[in-house]
Amino acid sequence: MKKLIICLFSLVFLASCVDDLDEYNIDQKQATVVPAVTLFTGATKNLTDVLTTPNVNTNNYRFYVQHWTSTQYLDEPRYNMTSRTIPQGMWTTLYRDVLADLVEAKRIINEDQTLAEAVKQNQLAQVEIMEVYTWSVLVNTFGDVPYTEALNSQNALPKYDDAQAIYNDILSRLETAVDQINTSSAGFTGNGDILYGGNMQRWLKFGNSLKLKLGMVVADVDNARAKALAESATAADAGGVISSNAENASFEYLSAPPNNNPISSNVKGPLSTREDYVAANTLVDAMNQRNDPRREFYFSQVGGQFKGGKYGFPNTFTDFSTVSAKVADPTFEALLLDYAEVEFLLAEAVERGYNVGGTAMEHYNKGVTASITYWGGTEDQAKLYLAQPSVNYLTAPGDWKQKIGTQEWIAMYNRGYDAWVTWRRLDAPTLLPPVDGLIVPTRLIYPVNEQTLNPSNYTSASSAIGGDQSSTKLFWDIR
Repeated sequence: MKKLIICLFSLVFLASCVDDLDEYNIDQKQATVVPAVTLFTGATKNLTDVLTTPNVNTNNYRFYVQHWTSTQYLDEPRYNMTSRTIPQGMWTTLYRDVLADLVEAKRIINEDQTLAEAVKQNQLAQVEIMEVYTWSVLVNTFGDVPYTEALNSQNALPKYDDAQAIYNDILSRLETAVDQINTSSAGFTGNGDILYGGNMQRWLKFGNSLKLKLGMVVADVDNARAKALAESATAADAGGVISSNAENASFEYLSAPPNNNPISSNVKGPLSTREDYVAANTLVDAMNQRNDPRREFYFSQVGGQFKGGKYGFPNTFTDFSTVSAKVADPTFEALLLDYAEVEFLLAEAVERGYNVGGTAMEHYNKGVTASITYWGGTEDQAKLYLAQPSVNYLTAPGDWKQKIGTQEWIAMYNRGYDAWVTWRRLDAPTLLPPVDGLIVPTRLIYPVNEQTLNPSNYTSASSAIGGDQSSTKLFWDIR
């Protein structure tokens, strides 16, 4: 009887602590309100992770540009996109883990009545710049994608928008975001801004550099828009573009999971024993021919030499160079946009006749030097490298697209996605498939989930772009 009374008392006591039974379903350990800065930081990390990871289930861009190759699994370096859910991994991360969080962060900022207006506008600009960056990755990867009806929980079957229309819209959004930055006020600050630590002057330069970058993507199909964006980004009163490695849009990783450099979790090193990747002979041979000083920072050595495995064929791990200890370090940073890329873009802009200042050769030389010094080389090494006939802008083989494209391809060693975009834009260097009958991918195919869960809109989109094939060219890839 005594035990029964105690039990009844306990139930009465517990019931008295809540207003109704629904409160029992509240998980006290899960946050119901998330600050905008947390969403912004998480989205930025997720974007950086998915563009940096070499995990074959998500990101195979290093294979497509032949910077890396595999040791035994040949599906991915031979462009098979269906044996794994590769497109789904990229698609889901960008929509669910990046864009959805950025949209929610924007809503929270807009509803915050305590924020000073200038701070609010800066935070909204930061969110918008990252959102534009993410949309550009989706469009440049797949082509037509859900945009105007995307990220709506009430619409599980969004239509796909025309890729060029999306691109034009995000370019306009980017211009607006850059224009609203006030460098005299704060935005997201400290650890909340994991790219620039709250430095709005550098966010302005990042935004201008992104205008230049995205404008050059459409230069072959919309020269007037590309010219206007490049000249606007570099105008004297615009605030400047990235002009040193200190201003790179870089993400600093930590030494322990889950905030480590994702490469370190997938290659042999402090956090993994995997032996799946070696350096591809395509890149290693090109760098060996030029006695490139970046080799020691890019690759390990085998018998005192840099030796690449044959791209798209089986390779014994111990026989070939693989990623360097620098790249495999858990704390090695990732880049979203850097000084070297900006200088190569400016060289290209000059060659296209845009008024951005300087000569193509000056910008090309700065781009090469910026890459070599970023990786750990010296300016003297850069001068010697640039003096070689195969590198010197006046004597290097090919037209300006081949000269700039080849050096940008080398410089973007740890940025597979950007190297892939540049290769598709400039068609340089020449990359051959490993076997006859294959074509180096010019897009990712749509995820299988879209085919099965959103079939009508998927079918319309596939027809609109000319077929859901990895060889289908995007609207800006017209050469």
